[in-house]
Amino acid sequence: MTPGPVTLGVRGAALVLAAAGLGHTLWRGVHDPGHALVFGALITIGELARWGALPGEREPAPLGAAGALAYALLGRSGGQPTSHGVLQVVAVLAAAQLVASVPQLARGDGPGADQVARRLLTVTFAAVCFQPLYNAGLSETWFGDGPYYAAFLLLLLGLTALCDAVLAALLLRARTLPRGSRAVPAPYGPLLRDELRALTGIGSAVCATGAVMALGVAAAGLWALPVLCVPLLLTQLSYRRFAAVRTTYRQTIASLARSTEIAGYTPHGHARRVAELCTAVGREMGLTGPDLTVLEYAALMHDIGQLSLVDPVQDGATALLPVAEQRRIALLGGAVVRQTGVDAKVAVVVERQADPYREQPLSARIVRAVNAYDDLSGESLSGPLGALEQLRLGTGHDYQPQVVESLARVLARGGLTPVPPG
Repeated sequence: MTPGPVTLGVRGAALVLAAAGLGHTLWRGVHDPGHALVFGALITIGELARWGALPGEREPAPLGAAGALAYALLGRSGGQPTSHGVLQVVAVLAAAQLVASVPQLARGDGPGADQVARRLLTVTFAAVCFQPLYNAGLSETWFGDGPYYAAFLLLLLGLTALCDAVLAALLLRARTLPRGSRAVPAPYGPLLRDELRALTGIGSAVCATGAVMALGVAAAGLWALPVLCVPLLLTQLSYRRFAAVRTTYRQTIASLARSTEIAGYTPHGHARRVAELCTAVGREMGLTGPDLTVLEYAALMHDIGQLSLVDPVQDGATALLPVAEQRRIALLGGAVVRQTGVDAKVAVVVERQADPYREQPLSARIVRAVNAYDDLSGESLSGPLGALEQLRLGTGHDYQPQVVESLARVLARGGLTPVPPG
């Protein structure tokens, strides 16, 4: 997919900043070269720690991020003032990322261009907020060296985290549309809420470590860095273990969902297609975090009740069955889900997917509408446009109008052609 104007603008701004920082530093020389070398090495090591990161990991290089933020917010070292400025911070970060990119490209697991641009712009924002105030002596005049100074650093880190969340949501929204598309882009609000919620996890650890590093080096010098890196490295290790367990859990659910396909009750890829569309519609309607996870799991397992049938439904299309039969299959499916040990909220969604929409929770309304769309849009039935039209005709009782229109907007962004099986 060709990058859109927003993505190109963010990447272009980061490229200009990197060129300006490197050019200025090479022309004027490096201030405090020892500090620049140590922090550059720290950022490089942190970036190389991306190795082993799981797909979708929010911050695969927390040590690199914390080290870059600490250098951007560094005023004193061992009680002595430092003299590097904003452009040197940019230069050290850019150089460290370039050095780290060599083995990363060789392994094929380096960060994407958007991630690199985000990191550069976010750290530049922190440096612009801090370095001019410190170099002008205003930060010491206003806040001194006590708790007010620490609170000032935490405030700057909070603003920096907010800046990063805004950029991340903006880039994610830009990815939902091909360049030149006239379709409606994904809503920005839910994407931003997702990014802000992510800050309570590894993001808060990165910000806190960045502040502690800056304060520790100010008091004890560069010798404080190795000690302060250990907690974040242990946090990263623990987070990756947790993420690995969560990934295995999701793979187990996906394998259970495929049992209906293997047994010949549903078409190949049906559960996956419904889960992907449900997640997109749920995000369109403002669901975030745990609610989206419950929706995805319920969508994957929504047809598992069909395993109780003696004869498979034609094409696995439960949307064409009588209402009573739909509810029976849904209740049986909920009972199976409860036996698997999956979250009880998932079982509730599966059980209630065939109820009238006014009696359903939002997740069940989404699963019902999306499942009906995929059932009806098969080649031998209505096709994509006909399926949407039938859903709209059923909004009086079966499908919530807002869900159907959200589904239509999601499909418009990706085209009205169903995802091919497989």
